[in-house]
Amino acid sequence: MAGLNHHTAGLGDLETFRFSDEEGFLAAARERFKGALLLQTCNRTEVLVHGDARALTDFLHDQGRDSFEVLEDVAVLRHLLELAAGVDSMIIGEDQILGQLKGALALAQEHGTSDPVIDLCIKKAVHVGVEVRKRTEINRGAVSIGSAAVALAEDLLGTLDGRHILVIGSGEMGMLVTKALAARDLTAIYVANRTYERALVLAEKIGGKAVNFSELTRYITLSDVVITCTSAPHPLITREILARAMRDRCWPIDGHPRPLVIVDIAQPRDVEEAAAGIDGVNLYTIDDLRDVNEHTIEARRTEAARAETFIEEELDRFLSQINCASADEVLRGLYTWAEAVRVRERDRALGRLHGCGPETEGVIDDLTRVLTKKLLIDATFSIRSCAKQGQIEDAEWLVRAITRGDRLCSQRDD
Repeated sequence: MAGLNHHTAGLGDLETFRFSDEEGFLAAARERFKGALLLQTCNRTEVLVHGDARALTDFLHDQGRDSFEVLEDVAVLRHLLELAAGVDSMIIGEDQILGQLKGALALAQEHGTSDPVIDLCIKKAVHVGVEVRKRTEINRGAVSIGSAAVALAEDLLGTLDGRHILVIGSGEMGMLVTKALAARDLTAIYVANRTYERALVLAEKIGGKAVNFSELTRYITLSDVVITCTSAPHPLITREILARAMRDRCWPIDGHPRPLVIVDIAQPRDVEEAAAGIDGVNLYTIDDLRDVNEHTIEARRTEAARAETFIEEELDRFLSQINCASADEVLRGLYTWAEAVRVRERDRALGRLHGCGPETEGVIDDLTRVLTKKLLIDATFSIRSCAKQGQIEDAEWLVRAITRGDRLCSQRDD
């Protein structure tokens, strides 16, 4: 696994590392790895592959990415469990990561890059994430990125009572934002989206007003707070748009505009960075939400420790499952070879029995199948035992010894 996340990278680095063409990325990965999955959220871009670390490093270099962290073997499994449990999230205990992991797996399956090992990794991680939330209170009172954005705006303004709020984006994050806002005593909530119908659906749920995207400047002018969270690949709110809106917010006497708080939680960002220099604009990004998390993290440190204990217990089971899945892959090669031999010898025998009927052919076919299965029983047991103990190379050596006549002793000496 390789990539960047909020622990080691700022917003700018995360944006640079992000892959805008996910379908193209997975298509390229399909040519290099047995399986691959791309996880992209507000705070991380991470690539999981069924392959080796060196190959993944070379692949990302070929994709134009130079600086990233690489995990391999058990460290990957532990990271996946901590990620799904909410322990590794910027907002400790948040639940959105479970849906994001499922979404990444669905995308990999759609584009043919999820093999049995990748599939097992994500499903096991999600299962552990659900169990952690059942066994601990890690997500009690937890805030999402969306509700943290609302909390930040409230801290900055003292209160949101009587305020006008504009939410741009009606996806999952937009729903989280509006849900958090619905608990406040606001004068108005405006919801804007490129697709007006989607804005209308969300606005109706929270008693807000849907806004046409063409009227964005007008509603920025009317609002005290703008929270934007679209999935657009480029900034939607330019310096020019904000400059025009702020001119219409000027106080009549001193000529300075009424202050506007903008919280941009999109990845990549919805607001041009240069817009922060406009008089009256107070622009905040995901990086500024870290402080909000620090206020709540202490209350959940004990629960996070309990989650870590459970994760360590599950890690051994996870490792055993992964090793068994690897054994299935090794055994697939053995049984493919054995079936080819069986069919060849069966057909050769039937060729010598001139004019035999279907009943005889069926007996010969059944006999060869049973013999093949029985001859491979002990080898199958040995291969599975090796794999379960993490001795995958020994399992592969054994298959090569059977199928190609390789000498185990010479392989080990090398």
